[in-house]
Amino acid sequence: MRSNESVAALPLLSRTPTPGLRSVGLAGLVGVALVVAGCGTGTGDDGPTLDVLAAASLGGVMERVVSEFEAEHPGVRVRLSVAGSPDLVAQVVQGAPADVLATADEATMARVTSDPSLRTSRPQVFATNTPALVVSSDAGPAADAVRSLDDAAAPGVRLVVCDPAVPCGDAAVRLAEAAGVELRPVSEELRVTDVLAKVTGGEADAGIVYATDAAAALAREPGAVRVVDVPEAAAVVNRYPVTVLEDSPEADLAHAFVATLTGPGGRVVLDEAGFGVP
Repeated sequence: MRSNESVAALPLLSRTPTPGLRSVGLAGLVGVALVVAGCGTGTGDDGPTLDVLAAASLGGVMERVVSEFEAEHPGVRVRLSVAGSPDLVAQVVQGAPADVLATADEATMARVTSDPSLRTSRPQVFATNTPALVVSSDAGPAADAVRSLDDAAAPGVRLVVCDPAVPCGDAAVRLAEAAGVELRPVSEELRVTDVLAKVTGGEADAGIVYATDAAAALAREPGAVRVVDVPEAAAVVNRYPVTVLEDSPEADLAHAFVATLTGPGGRVVLDEAGFGVP
């Protein structure tokens, strides 16, 4: 369930809970990422194009950083692809165009940096995030009764989380373990933005997303969700790394983009979105 004027419409990526990471071929990956092409001021008609792949939870931040970067580099066009971190990694490993890669955790990034066929820069951790339990404002009595993580796991509550194979799903698993709660999700999504969409759309009573996604939803529409305090969430931290694919013909430009993301301007954008400092 994806609605965004700046991105292409793609099929919903969701499934009922099953263990393990799905296998996706390169042809299938073409439709996986949301692509925001030239979302800044640069036209890039005759200049270079930079392919930036970013985790779904970074979508809003990256759009702003891309706009800043294109403004600072006239003639450069940035093609931003936003998807679940494992899908982005699969794209890179299978040879899809990529100059910069930013994932939602270090374990997923390691699948790229440890691949002997790829040359990457040393990953820089530039942000942190924590999970948050959000409850729908439109789902009815079951949602109204959710006041804790225990409540979200109760029978009759439609809880949606990310697939454990993606960083937001791993964070949900760690949160549940820390709180001593057994989750019973009705579906597992491949992107945190899809979890949030189901909650805000009333298709789910509750969901575990990132704190930044909850904040963004409330900024767009006050009252869109209710955030339930889970004390253990503060200790469940995802660290976001970024790397440059060094064999890219635009490696120098890619390093410049990373400098913008990790520099003072990027830090302001990250702070405003609620991301923590590593």
